[in-house]
This record gives sequence, C-alpha cells and structure tokens, in this order.
Amino acid sequence: MSNITFERPFLTLAALMVPFIAMICSRFSREAFSLSLSLGAPGGAVFHPPPLSGFLGKICRIAQVAGISLLVFAAAGPVAVAPSVVWLDRGADILFVLDLSPSMAGIDMDGKSRFEAASALIRAFSANRGADAIGLAGVGNDAALFIPPTTDRNALYERLKTLKIGELGDGTALGMGLSVAALHIAGSTAARKAVVLITDGENNAGPIHPETAALVYAENNIPLYIIAAGTSGEVPIDYIDPFTNMRRTGSFDSRYNPESLAAIAAAGAGLFIPAPSADAFAGAFARINKAEITVSRSGTREKKTPLHQSLILAGGFIICAAAIIKKLLLGAFL
Repeated sequence: MSNITFERPFLTLAALMVPFIAMICSRFSREAFSLSLSLGAPGGAVFHPPPLSGFLGKICRIAQVAGISLLVFAAAGPVAVAPSVVWLDRGADILFVLDLSPSMAGIDMDGKSRFEAASALIRAFSANRGADAIGLAGVGNDAALFIPPTTDRNALYERLKTLKIGELGDGTALGMGLSVAALHIAGSTAARKAVVLITDGENNAGPIHPETAALVYAENNIPLYIIAAGTSGEVPIDYIDPFTNMRRTGSFDSRYNPESLAAIAAAGAGLFIPAPSADAFAGAFARINKAEITVSRSGTREKKTPLHQSLILAGGFIICAAAIIKKLLLGAFL
C-alpha cells in the first residue's frame, strides 16, 4: 500500500493557505474599489450583463486559485512511497515450454481449456516464487523463446496474455521446444535450474527427435518435467485461428501416447506427470514447486514515485482554461 509524503512539507502549508489568502485579497479589493455604476444611454434602458456571467466569473476565480494551489503542492515534492520486496539471493531459473497447438484449446479442465488452465497455473506458480527467474517458450510447428528467465513478472504476465493458440502452427515439435529451452537454460549460472514442458500431444513436427533433445538435460544435470494435460476421448474445442481470425469450434478425438512422453522424460532423466483433470494439473505444479525448493533471503525497500508532474500539468491546465474563458467569454464584463 502506497503512502504520500512530501520532500518539502513546509510548502504544503503554503498550498493550503492559498485559498484563504485569495479570499482575503478579494474581499479587501472589493471593499476598496467597489463602485456602483449604471451603464446605458441617457434616458434609455440600463445595460445588463449576459446571464450567468457572474457565476462563471466566480467559477473562473475559484479555478485559478485551485490551479495555483496545485502548483504549490507540486513544488512541495509529493512522492508515493510503497514498500517492495528485494531478494538478496538468486533463486532458480525455470523455463516453461507451452504447447500452442490447436488441441490445447480442448475444454476439459473444469470448463477451461487446457491452454487457459496452463496459463493460469504458470502465473500462480510464478507469483509464489518471487526469487526465481521464470521464462516462457512455445511449441507448435516450430518453437520459439518468448521470455528468457526473468524476475520481471509484469513482462511474463503480459506475454502470457498475448499468447494465442496456433500462433506457431498446427503441429507439435516437441524436440524443437526442448532444444530451444536447453539452449537458453544450459548456460544459466543459477544454482538451480529446470525446464517444464506442458503438452497434450505427441511429437509430429520438427527435425529434432524429442528423445535426442532430452539427452542434453541428462548430460547437463538439468531437471526436466513433462506434464501431459487433458483426457482421452471426445473433447469440445473452441478457439480463434490467429491467421484467419475465424472461430474454430466443435470436438476432436483427444489421444496421445503417454508411453512416448514418459520415454522422453526418461531420456532426460526427468519426470513425467500425467494431468487428466484440473485438480491433477494443479497437483503437477504443486509437485514441481515442492521438488524445486530454493532458499532465498529477502528484504524490503521503499520505492518512491514522484507525483509533481501530474500536479503541474493539472494546475497549469486549470489556470489556462480559466484564463481563456475569462478572455473569450467574459472579457467584456470582467
């Protein structure tokens, strides 16, 4: 929770005094220079100002005083102070490889698609492990690194929001996905690092066999987890094709060979975790969270965000707007 403080607090009193000073000055000026004068031709009708001119004049004067007060508040140096967590030790580097093939749009996770459930679980996992650097890669007909392992959660969350089913094509190049992840995680200097592949299908694209790619993990002692999401049988599907912008709905026969995924995990000295339901999916993440324990010290520091710029803009706008109204609409009467 943020608190507002001032770098020059004595000026806040001056800002609060501006309206009272303006009232006093206005009262003395009216008493000293007040003059009642009827305008109009001799013997003719008395001139009357347009309706609401007096009201608008008061509003303009009030606005100018408010604008001056805001400028004085800006001079006081307002800052929003919020505590933030600082990690004193480096955590683990964990890279998620998410299957983006159309079958991941299958809706069998308590009303959510496999893709939606996976995205939510990655976000929750990352939120609970603040010291860890979390990365994200995708697999389709090809594979790509979206976010390298980072502690910048906003960058990770924003990329998760923009992911689209099918954006890397209709295939499932598991070997390519594992190779891309290995390439970017093997050089990490973190004391602990791991790769988590989330898929619901079999390898059917790409020039690299997934078991060959998995050997890199065993050779470099990098923990590998493969989560198989979804059930077998007829599953409803619903997604927007990113290339045609057409909605794809219907059902498909969901089938994959768990033995092949288990063999990939075994080749990488890793762990294969089936997740046929939403509870099992969440349980898989909990299992990884427990296995990848890192001990990190943390502290807090104050994060200061200056607020004077907004006050200057607001105060300047109000003063200018009041001056324009007085000049253009009330110039003949004030």
